[in-house]
Amino acid sequence: MASSFETNGGSGRRARNLAFKQQLNKVYAWYTVGFVLFVISLALLEQLGLSRQWIGFIFLFATIALYAVIGIMSRTTDATEYYVAGRRVPAVYNGMATGADWMSAASFIGLAGTLYLTGYSGLAFIMGWTGGYCLVALLLAPYLRKFGQFTIPDFLGERYGGNLPRLLGIVAAILCSFTYLVAQIYGVGLITSRLTGVAFELGVFLGLGGILVCSFLGGMRAVTWTQVAQYIILIVAYLIPVIWLSVKQTQVPVPQLIYGFQLEKVTAKEKLLANDPKELEVRELFRQRADDLGAKLKDPAAALAAEKAAAEARLSALRASAAPSAAISAAEKSLSLLPRDAASARATWSRAREAAETKSKPLNGMPPQSQQYAGDPRGDHPARKAFDESRRNFLALVFCLMVGTAALPHILMRYYTVPSVKEARQSVTWSLVFIFLLYVTAPALAVLVKFEVFHMVVGTPLDQLPQWVASWNKVDPSLMSITDINRDGILQLNEMTLGGDIVVLATPEIGGLPYVVSGLVAAGGLAAALSTADGLLLTIANALSHDLYYKMLDPNASTARRVTISKVLLLMVALAAAYVAAQKPADILFLVSAAFSFAAAAFFPALVLGIFWKRATGIAASLGMITGLGVTSYYMLTTQPWLREVFGVTSPIRLWWDILPISAGVFGVPVGFAVIVLVSLVTPAPGQKVQELVEYVRYPNLRTDRARSRRGD
Repeated sequence: MASSFETNGGSGRRARNLAFKQQLNKVYAWYTVGFVLFVISLALLEQLGLSRQWIGFIFLFATIALYAVIGIMSRTTDATEYYVAGRRVPAVYNGMATGADWMSAASFIGLAGTLYLTGYSGLAFIMGWTGGYCLVALLLAPYLRKFGQFTIPDFLGERYGGNLPRLLGIVAAILCSFTYLVAQIYGVGLITSRLTGVAFELGVFLGLGGILVCSFLGGMRAVTWTQVAQYIILIVAYLIPVIWLSVKQTQVPVPQLIYGFQLEKVTAKEKLLANDPKELEVRELFRQRADDLGAKLKDPAAALAAEKAAAEARLSALRASAAPSAAISAAEKSLSLLPRDAASARATWSRAREAAETKSKPLNGMPPQSQQYAGDPRGDHPARKAFDESRRNFLALVFCLMVGTAALPHILMRYYTVPSVKEARQSVTWSLVFIFLLYVTAPALAVLVKFEVFHMVVGTPLDQLPQWVASWNKVDPSLMSITDINRDGILQLNEMTLGGDIVVLATPEIGGLPYVVSGLVAAGGLAAALSTADGLLLTIANALSHDLYYKMLDPNASTARRVTISKVLLLMVALAAAYVAAQKPADILFLVSAAFSFAAAAFFPALVLGIFWKRATGIAASLGMITGLGVTSYYMLTTQPWLREVFGVTSPIRLWWDILPISAGVFGVPVGFAVIVLVSLVTPAPGQKVQELVEYVRYPNLRTDRARSRRGD
């Protein structure tokens, strides 16, 4: 128990920390200068004829080599260094590392794309993720730092006693971290394939090497200093193309202040497109396609048999008439693309019908941003119901993201690495500053890109479309594709499929910047995905090696053995996550949001009540974690179409209060709180030592020797 309490350092330690911080300032100043010179050199080489493929390879291997060098230089077998970077990371650098740890593929790649596709409702992500750090600062970070130790299951095990709370913490940490990790590795594969031109599946495993070189040798120490370097790359990469677009469109290099004027122009264009005759024609054709697919879905087996018979008859007729080989090849390809059986036909046609129904609505399913609700606010007008549903989902998503942010194990672990409780608080502030730089820019990026698409792409003849459209179509047709459904040779808005995941990565090409900037943005996205993946991998590996193996199975294991086991487990988890990501299980945003709901339901009630309520008991916390996580998982499983398909759920979808599955944690969190409170009131109160631990953790200025004297140590 005494090991849970940390002794405050004296003046000599503060002097060493100051000297260490000054050394870091010099190292990262030179690093930043060197990185800028590297990008300028590549830009000059591009002008001299260096190919795009070579630029992509250079960015990929140069950045991974840099992270590998940091990992090798930071290698360690010391437990404190491996798990918490020696607890000597200055607040500003821990804030930067936390920012990189936080700027996942979802934030860097997906956030601006979500705002592009959903408009104002996408602001829920910014509000939720940013607000979550306020909860971290107020409720968790300083108290967990005062507690010390290495992991979140450590706290649960000490605070609630026994192995059950620790084991549940391990399971929950693995569940939410692995879900989040798959999303990051998916982003790594997407970016790597774009940089180098290799297949997505190969890109996943190439990126995996970059993840492992950061975390395998040096643990948290290597990951921390790598994440600082990665933050510098990703924020520079994010800002440059947005500033360029702002200057191009408005002549003002501060997009965060000027994009409101562009939003007015986008809104005006939306009104025109919503009632354009050609757009109306396209939407009607997609509606007819959706109806045809709906008719097939009434009896998929019969419809598939009819389609196969028709395709085979057409192929036989072409062969009998000695048609050109190109026509025969096309007929053979059409036959081969038909679903294998009725089950796959149902799944394929259901997705196609959903896409066609979306495209049959104004602006790819999104109403003009200026459109307001019109009707009696007290009545049952359909628009009123839709508004209420949208508002509920907006607030539910903000809640889940805030609480999930405050409970993510790989984020909370970062506050174990600073020298003191005071610096833990400062570190959260610095984290918000560094995260704010990207989050305040994402809405501007979404608006500026939408302006370019509406004014420079929509209405363009198909043979004159910008090069970036064709290049991204080669990477993944689901992210960028064109369907000339009315065959007029001109692109209408609903004929274009633009996935949110490419908005950021395609911005340099959309703005007409040199390809070296595209490589820079891809390198920034790679840095964001790698930094988060490193933190998640460490969380999972440490939960298994430290909390499960050392704390529960072999308390006498040596430090070297514990670290070695952590490295082996880290490798195994990384390979498993890469395999799952290579299957393209779902979009990045849903996977990330699922991780937040899992973390919120499993950890937030147990952590907050464990810190602020001495009466909370171990059995109550265990039951609260089980029920909260169980309710959240059940709701996702029964309402999320992708998960229902994977697990073969056939029961009708029943949403609770029309809440979407992305916000499933909104049900699990209150259930967790209620169960912990009610069960705690009917079970024996925790012992004196646990109550003293709570008191020690709650008061940052309470000295260690005083706490120990109270316990009689």
